[in-house]
Amino acid sequence: MSNNDIIVSLDIGTSKVRAIIGEINNGTFNIIGVGSADSEGIRKGAIVDIDQTVQSIRNAIDHAERMVGIQISEVYVGISGNHIGLMTSHGVVAVSNEDREIGEEDMERVLKAAEVIAIPPEREIIDVVARQYVVDGLEGIQDPRGMIGVRLEVEATIITGAKTAIHNLLRCVEKSGLKVKDLVLMSLGAGLLSLSKDEKGMGSVLVDIGAGMTTIAVFEEGSMVATSTLPIGGEFVTNDIAYGLRTLTEQAEKVKLKYGCAWLDDAASDVVFKVTRIGSNVDKEFTQEDLAAIIEPRVQEIFQMIHQEVKRLGYTELPGGYILTGGAVAMPGVLQVARHELAASVRIAVPDYIGVRDPGYTSGVGILHNVIRSIRVRPANNNTTGGGGNNKKPTNRVKPNPAPEDEQKPGFFERLKNMFSELI
Repeated sequence: MSNNDIIVSLDIGTSKVRAIIGEINNGTFNIIGVGSADSEGIRKGAIVDIDQTVQSIRNAIDHAERMVGIQISEVYVGISGNHIGLMTSHGVVAVSNEDREIGEEDMERVLKAAEVIAIPPEREIIDVVARQYVVDGLEGIQDPRGMIGVRLEVEATIITGAKTAIHNLLRCVEKSGLKVKDLVLMSLGAGLLSLSKDEKGMGSVLVDIGAGMTTIAVFEEGSMVATSTLPIGGEFVTNDIAYGLRTLTEQAEKVKLKYGCAWLDDAASDVVFKVTRIGSNVDKEFTQEDLAAIIEPRVQEIFQMIHQEVKRLGYTELPGGYILTGGAVAMPGVLQVARHELAASVRIAVPDYIGVRDPGYTSGVGILHNVIRSIRVRPANNNTTGGGGNNKKPTNRVKPNPAPEDEQKPGFFERLKNMFSELI
């Protein structure tokens, strides 16, 4: 098993850091290893302590390495947060080949042309995603390679993020001893994995409910058209349980995972558990119904806020409905609450791979799918850009790891010494 066949994604969340190892073998893709660690140093999806975050990343990577028995040196890192923004752009180039056949180089040039837009100095381009190509006025082309034309245009979505958030994320990963191959917008990867072609075409909303934040991504006409982040998630349910049962947050989380139910009608009165009250050594007994009475109102509130945010983005009725993912939606009863509050078709997306069949892994597996798609888009005989390309060259934008290149260049005195030694 060579390293060229292995790709690793890193999903740094509020409650968990997950490293997922994928293997591409003879055109097929499989998940061969998963590493998970409790996340420290992250609050509401933002890094608040670099050292703690670095340790969490190392723990997750070590876990994944032990499972598979390989050493991980490069990762594709997922990025999300309320600092992410989308911009539309247009690029135009003349086809360079003498025979007017559009090639990979022309596609890269037109995407670079689309990148030439004014963005604020505190923001940085993360990715450029082609929505459609236009060849000599013919629209709706997804892959123009091999077509004959004189003028190539692209309608693209520019994904930007705050420089501070991007560079803090890169710093954490690099301090963990890893090289960042690329940054991938998590909602884009999760959408690629979870949504069908019809759902992306007719219009649908992907809702990723994590521990500290909820990410909303609206897809229409085959691509992502809007995104937003709400500072709510599973942690808020845990806090409500801790207040309601007068117990520690750690114990409230365990109770939520084991007995939690978001739909009161499905909760059982004969399922009982005990918790230790704060300020007392005495355990008190509660039923699953008691727990559901605390959880259901908070989950209802989360979906009401999601519905309001989608309306604020300008989307009222989307035929594809809502697709839920993220660790918080694994709780029984969440689907019923979502259908009731959103008044639309709702389903939960789960990755269809052994070992990761849980909504919490959708983003991590989605990162890998985004990478695989970009590898497969490139022709097999094109070796100019390497195997892990993403239809983009990060040298103009986010620069994940410039140090190794700099170290390879000899210094001025070294070059002078070499010149004299050649003369002698």
